[in-house]
Amino acid sequence: MQNAPLVLASSSRFRQALLDRLQLPYQCHSPDIDETPLDYESPQALVHRLALSKANAVAERFPHHCIIGSDQIALFEGDILGKPHTPERARANLARFSGRKVTFLTGLALVDTRHQRHHVHIEPFEVVFRTLSEQEIERYVALEQPLDSAGSFRMEGLGITLFERLEGRDPNALIGLPLIALCDMLRHVGMNPLATSDATGPETLSAHD
Repeated sequence: MQNAPLVLASSSRFRQALLDRLQLPYQCHSPDIDETPLDYESPQALVHRLALSKANAVAERFPHHCIIGSDQIALFEGDILGKPHTPERARANLARFSGRKVTFLTGLALVDTRHQRHHVHIEPFEVVFRTLSEQEIERYVALEQPLDSAGSFRMEGLGITLFERLEGRDPNALIGLPLIALCDMLRHVGMNPLATSDATGPETLSAHD
């Protein structure tokens, strides 16, 4: 089967870095969707809908492609945690998490516009924070400025210093793209990363979020 062109529906440099590891050629195009949760929508339903919506948002532009969409939320004591946006909220979040467990749900969608089919997977992952001092929290937020990250940390950076342990199948999910599940999906549509000799690397079509 001939591989379909691959599109990442995101301009996140972190997701691009993860997808680069599969050494498949791809393009990037950032979707424009409303990420507001619906009334009475469960966390699982939310990440499922948003991941699929991101992929579908660029589907008309790429009618003969396989499109990857992904979205992530953090859950703590029943609350859905969004991006903190301010240092004050980031510090407050980390103070709440100190010594506690936070659950992350990452929705992953692969839309095959050749055959009008899609696959969606939700990858859970949990992080247990060690007990953090006020000074450590202040220092972390000042150094990394994790204001656009659900959970108020960046796993790909200094965030690893905050944890006691990680619990889950694929730590890549914490960065925003569960690669184990993605490889399963790609093989399902005939795109085995270990069976291709195509050139590698992204062709970025847009750079806005």
